Amino acid sequence: MAPRRNRVSTLPRLQLWVLLFLPLLLVPQPIAGHGGKYSREKNEPEMVAKREPGEEFRMEKMNQLWQKAQRLHLSPVKLAELHSDLKIQERDELNWKKLKVEGLDKDGEKEARLIHNLNVILARYGLDGRKDTQMVHSNALNEDIQDELGDPRLEKLWHKAKTSGKFSSEELDKLWREFLHHKEKIHEYNVLLDTLSRAEEGYENLLNPSDMSHIKSEALSSKHGELKDRLRSINQGLDRLRKVSHQGYSPTTEFEEPRVIDLWDLAQTANFTEKELESFREELKHFEAKIEKHNHYQKQLEISHQKLKHVESIGDPEHISRNKEKYVLLEEKTKELGYKVKKHLQDLSSRVSRARHNEL
Repeated sequence: MAPRRNRVSTLPRLQLWVLLFLPLLLVPQPIAGHGGKYSREKNEPEMVAKREPGEEFRMEKMNQLWQKAQRLHLSPVKLAELHSDLKIQERDELNWKKLKVEGLDKDGEKEARLIHNLNVILARYGLDGRKDTQMVHSNALNEDIQDELGDPRLEKLWHKAKTSGKFSSEELDKLWREFLHHKEKIHEYNVLLDTLSRAEEGYENLLNPSDMSHIKSEALSSKHGELKDRLRSINQGLDRLRKVSHQGYSPTTEFEEPRVIDLWDLAQTANFTEKELESFREELKHFEAKIEKHNHYQKQLEISHQKLKHVESIGDPEHISRNKEKYVLLEEKTKELGYKVKKHLQDLSSRVSRARHNEL
């Protein structure tokens, strides 16, 4: 992880600026220009109004990606996370197709963002063929993975925290999730840079100065602000981990879930009125409860998966059938909650982003 950490902290401003603009310049081939499973005919809204029996998604492209992921032997929790990401992507692509029919994406900005988002998903779950972009993720606190944070600074902080005696086992579990969240933020940022870099290499010969004419200054400002927010969030997250690792948790902590803490920190510096900020705080409380419920089901899914593997090794048909039925129910509930959490996070993040950039 060390090389990736360096890329976050030392990337030249010029490279950041170039990569920042790239999603707005990409041509639409990755979504509907390759023929076969990615062809326009296979993925037009009217062709996917209803999900086919036995298929997870309405768009054939998403079903192909889902089937490929299942062959990669990802963990049940990670597969459920991918399922939620693909559901969000499918929803956004179908909404975009309706907008396109109405002539509301003439400059191709929304389509470029969809292409970029899909490429990030492919990289995040190792579906782009590059094994090094996959990331081990688990909410479980166990001896096999707890020191594999990939960053000496994080590992030093974690070791100090778990040997300090300042944390209960429940608090250590909560802190471990914060460390994982921080590692994931760095990973996501580097995946973003890798994706944009490879896209730049693939499209640089297709670009000329006239391609820049349709890009509006406000779109560039939004992209620049988004990247600044990501970097700021990483730096603030590391500062928070240092403080908590040394001092322990404060009894007056507003929120506990890392994603909610990030949103609340951003919201407090956004252009919200006092009433709007209080309303946002209440919504974050509901969001945190939703995340906690999702985390519970993720843990239950992991336990059910291990139990099913054990029962299958024994070979008792009755027990296998009973445990498989329970596992399938947990899997579906975890997917459903994962989608709701990601959609809610997307909505809340958009609101904060708009409020922050409206003041610029």
